[in-house]
Amino acid sequence: MISTKPLLVVKDLTIVVDSLEEKEIVRHSTFNVYRGEILGIVGESGSGKSMTSLAIMGLLSKSGLRIKSGSIRFEDHDLLELTELAYQGIRGNGISMIFQEPMTALNPTMRCGEQVVEMLKTHQVFSSHEVIKNQVISLFDKVKLPEPEGVFNKYPHQLSGGQKQRIMIAMAIACKPSLLIADEPTTALDVTVQKDIIALLKELQEETGMSIIFISHDLGVISSIADRVLVMYKGNIVEQGDVNDIFNNPKEVYTQALIASRPSTDFRLKQLPTITDFLNDTVDSTIISVEERRSFHKELYSEKPLLEVRQVYKDYLIKQGFFKSGVFRALNNVSFAVYEGETLGLVGESGCGKSTLGNAILQLDKVSKGEIFYKGTDITKLNKSEVRKLRREIQIIFQDPYSSLNPRLTVGEAIKEPMDVYKVGRNSKERKALVIDILKRVGLEEDAYQKYPHEFSGGQRQRIGIARAIALNPKLIICDESVSALDISVQAQVLNLLNELKDKFKFTYIFISHDLAVVKYMSDQIIVMNKGKIEEHGEADALYANALKEYTRKLIQAIPK
Repeated sequence: MISTKPLLVVKDLTIVVDSLEEKEIVRHSTFNVYRGEILGIVGESGSGKSMTSLAIMGLLSKSGLRIKSGSIRFEDHDLLELTELAYQGIRGNGISMIFQEPMTALNPTMRCGEQVVEMLKTHQVFSSHEVIKNQVISLFDKVKLPEPEGVFNKYPHQLSGGQKQRIMIAMAIACKPSLLIADEPTTALDVTVQKDIIALLKELQEETGMSIIFISHDLGVISSIADRVLVMYKGNIVEQGDVNDIFNNPKEVYTQALIASRPSTDFRLKQLPTITDFLNDTVDSTIISVEERRSFHKELYSEKPLLEVRQVYKDYLIKQGFFKSGVFRALNNVSFAVYEGETLGLVGESGCGKSTLGNAILQLDKVSKGEIFYKGTDITKLNKSEVRKLRREIQIIFQDPYSSLNPRLTVGEAIKEPMDVYKVGRNSKERKALVIDILKRVGLEEDAYQKYPHEFSGGQRQRIGIARAIALNPKLIICDESVSALDISVQAQVLNLLNELKDKFKFTYIFISHDLAVVKYMSDQIIVMNKGKIEEHGEADALYANALKEYTRKLIQAIPK
C-alpha cells in the first residue's frame, strides 16, 4: 500500500557539468517518491533521467558532474550534507540501484555468487562463509534464477542477458533497501524476458514494501509497472502525475508525441508522428489498410523472388574440454522467399538465429548445408571475387552505428570509401557530390561530410549508417536491430526514413528485430524464429491477428501496451 508520507524528497535540483561553463543538464527538478510506490521516469537520451538517479546515489562526481543547487532528503537524511563515508552506509542498505547493462556492471573475472557475497560482507556481519553463501543462493532463488546453486559458481559470460539482470536485482535487494532505482533495466532484453523482469520487480516490491524509481525511454514498459509517471525533456520535468492520467490524457505536446511515436499494434499509419510533427502541427494520420498492402503483394508474387533461402543449416563446433566437442545448430532447415520491393520481418528472442541468418545471406558466414539464391544464382557457391561483387547489391545497417564507423574517418570519407572501391562516379569530385546528395536524402546537412562520428547523436549516426548502406544503390538491405537502441521519437524518424527510401528507390528489406510491434509496422510478411527454426511465417497483419503457434502468441502477449 502506498503511503502518503514521502520516502524521498527532491527539491529544485539543478545539475551542471563540473567545468567553467557550468552547462545545466537538469534544471530545477522537484518531485517526491512515496513509501510503497513505483515512480516511472520517462524521457529520451539526454533528458536527465540517469543524471537524476546518480545524484540520488551520490555518484555524480564519477561522471564529471555536480549539484549546483537544490536538496535531496531520504528518510531523515539530507543526502547532500553527508560525508562520503556516511553515504556508503546508505548505498546498498537504504538506496540501491540496478544499472542498464549488467555485463559492464558485473566483474567478468569473478563468479556471480562471490560478487554478491562481497557486497553483503560490506554491509553485514556473518558468522561463516557457508552462512553468507546460503543467503546468496536464497536470493538467487528469490529472483527466480534456474538452478541457483549452479549459478553461484558461474561467471557472468556463462549466463543469458535476463539471468545477468536477475543477478543485478539479487545484489540490489540483498540488504533490503527502502528505495530501489532501476535505470533502464529491461532496454536490451527480449520482450518476453522484459515481461518476466517487470513481473519480478513488481512481485518483490509488493513482498518487501520498498519503493522503486523505474527509469526508461519506453512508455509501454513504464505504463505496465508504474503508479505515477514523471516525464523529462532536455533536463526539465515537463509533466508528472498518475500513470493513467498521463497516458490517457497527456497535457504536454512532448508527452503526446512520445505516446504517438510508438508503432501501434492495432493499425498501421502511413507515417509515424515525430515530436517535430507535433510541434509544427503536421501529423499525418493516414492509415494504410490491409487491403492496400495485400493488393501490392499480389503484384509482387506474380514475379520471381529476389532472394530464396532453401533448407539452410548452420552448425558451430563447441569444445567441451580437451578431447570432447559438440555441435550447436544455429539454423535448422530454414526456407523462405523475399520479393523485390517488400519488407520481410525476422523476429524472435536472442539466440534464435536471426543475425546468423542475416550473416549467411550476406556471405559473412558460410552455411553448413542448403542453398541461398539471389536473382536465381546460388550465392553459397560464389568465390571471393564474386562475393565481393555481390556486396554492392546486398548491404547491411548495423544495430550500433558508432562501433561500425571508423572514428578516424570523417562521415563523408566513410560513405565515399565503398564508392571508391566500386568506382561509383567518374572521379573523386563526383563521388563527393554524390555523398553530399545522399547525406541530404537521409536528413543531414552538407557540413556533416567534414565531421567525425563522435560529433553526432545516436539518431544522426543511424542516419549515417543508412547513408553508407544506400551509397552503392543496393537491391537488398538487411536491417539488423537497427532501431532497437534508439529513443522512441528518434526510432520513429528512422523508420519513416527507411519507408521513404524504400518507396523512392524500390529497396527490399530484411528487417531483423526482437520488437514485434516495430516489425509488424515495417513488414509485409513476418517470420518468427525460435531456436534456429522457423516457428511461423505469414502475412504481417494476419499473423499478428491470428497467430497459430503458442510461441508467437507468447511474443505478442509480452508486448507492453
